[in-house]
Amino acid sequence: MKRFDPITLEVIRNRLDGIAAEIQATLLRSAYSVILKEGEDCSAALFNARGDILAQSVALPQHMAAFIPAMARLLEAFPAEACREGDVYVMNDPHDGGTHLPDLVVAVPVLAAGRTVGFSVCLAHQEDFGGKVPGSMPTDATEIFQEGLILPPLRLYDAGVVNETLVRVIRRNVRLPRVVMGDIDAQIAAATVGRERLRALFEEYGAATDDCLDGLLDYAERLTRARIAEIPDGTWRFTDYMDNDGIALDRRVPITATVRIEGDAVTVDFTGTSPQVAGPVNAPWSGGAGSAYFAVRCVTDPTIPNNQGCYRPIDVVIPQGTLLNPRHPAPVAIRAHTLKRAADVVLGALVQAVPERVPAAPAGSISCVSFGGVDPRTGERFGLSDIVAGGSGGYPGGDGIEAVDTDVSNCMNIPAEAIEMDYPLRVRSYRLRRDGGGAGRFRGGTGTVRVLEAVRGAMTCSYRSERHFTPAWGLFGGRPGAVWRTEVARGSGEVETVPSKQAFTLAEGDELRMFTGGGGGHGSPLDRDPRRVLDDVLDGKVSAGAARSIYGVVLDLDARTVDEEATKALRARSEEANVGEAAVWNRGVEVVE
Repeated sequence: MKRFDPITLEVIRNRLDGIAAEIQATLLRSAYSVILKEGEDCSAALFNARGDILAQSVALPQHMAAFIPAMARLLEAFPAEACREGDVYVMNDPHDGGTHLPDLVVAVPVLAAGRTVGFSVCLAHQEDFGGKVPGSMPTDATEIFQEGLILPPLRLYDAGVVNETLVRVIRRNVRLPRVVMGDIDAQIAAATVGRERLRALFEEYGAATDDCLDGLLDYAERLTRARIAEIPDGTWRFTDYMDNDGIALDRRVPITATVRIEGDAVTVDFTGTSPQVAGPVNAPWSGGAGSAYFAVRCVTDPTIPNNQGCYRPIDVVIPQGTLLNPRHPAPVAIRAHTLKRAADVVLGALVQAVPERVPAAPAGSISCVSFGGVDPRTGERFGLSDIVAGGSGGYPGGDGIEAVDTDVSNCMNIPAEAIEMDYPLRVRSYRLRRDGGGAGRFRGGTGTVRVLEAVRGAMTCSYRSERHFTPAWGLFGGRPGAVWRTEVARGSGEVETVPSKQAFTLAEGDELRMFTGGGGGHGSPLDRDPRRVLDDVLDGKVSAGAARSIYGVVLDLDARTVDEEATKALRARSEEANVGEAAVWNRGVEVVE
């Protein structure tokens, strides 16, 4: 085994992390669409010439594994030894290395001393990439061809010369060609920055750079194995559920994971998960693998270098033809919500092994809605994706966070100003949802209530979320978070309930109301500090009724104080009534598949 100066290794490691962060920042600052420049639905990574991840931006963990098969497929089509300066490669095919069709991968080779030494890569969600609905996220798709334009690995630039034919094909197949090509150009600019920075590193450190980078991969593997070895050997299993597949709206879809720890290695086996479904909640193999990698990273050590070495001790088993490894031409547009549930499942298994390292379940979804139409004021077609988050789960020692996207997705809430400035929509309200977080000694983060009104003309909406039926589970006596709820209030006064996946039309004056879920609570609510309950009530996060009935806290809101004696007596009666409740998880509901 080669030994390297540890100071040099750490310097190069941080250089790589800095380059990945700069690629990400360049993309965000250059992008056209709101989904990128505000929602930050993108990631960046550096690879060696073999296709191993050297560093990855702090962005979306679900892209951890997604980059690996995408880069492998690109290298198969364009071998490293044949790459030329100025080449740019693109692909998005979910059944051939991609994620879902809006996620376009752009890769730029890095040449130094006459050879390919690596690749600078970024993945960005395009606001529209064709298909049957604006935003390319149809909730009722039954095959991949309905979801948009499919690109196998292709050269967008050949030695610096743009492939005009491919550009024309893309422009002709998307609803927002100016925005889409602007975002693709932003990806190219960002990857080009990464190319120059990685080339400079190779030029500075010379011939030993390759060996040093291999040393970093080995270092990450050793550290990961050491932390896994601290977990007791054993096998743990957990199942959670998707609301539906977008087609059969009344049928839950199970995801099961069995986690086995053997020495310094871990196997995550998704056998027992639902067969692939008719609707677009299927997810490519890399998505399930990414959820597993994320969960194991959560219980090991966040200081371990974020490269492919830390995935080597993790074996992921996903039978073909199942929800997390579907056969072509299965639709996959809404796979992000499935991957959030897959992460919940793996963590639900791991909490049995390392309860001190795992929080209660997060809200488990994001409310995503793609609006599309023609703005009567400008006469131009528009497209907008809005993202609204829930809350994270309570954890040993602290409350969950409010209004935050969690786990394998890591997107930002879209600001009201970004919506109202350029689109025929108004944000009527955006506030925290009272009693949204699961009660507990450490409360789950609460969700939000967001109301958007169509103010000019009609528009189509493609709405996606989850956990309208199965709430985020609490842990060790903690209560589950509130389920998600969505409705459309028509200008006529009629209110329609919207399921977790549906396409519909908004007319001028109609409102879309989204009530996002909260994270689960951790520990018994009767053990929460009464003064923290008072603070929650005063902050509008918990109602006075819940403070009394769930937390056993009696408040004098006029004086803004806790009635200590009355609280003590009420909690004593409540604890007596709750004797025997010792379940690890509190799901809050019984699920019938």
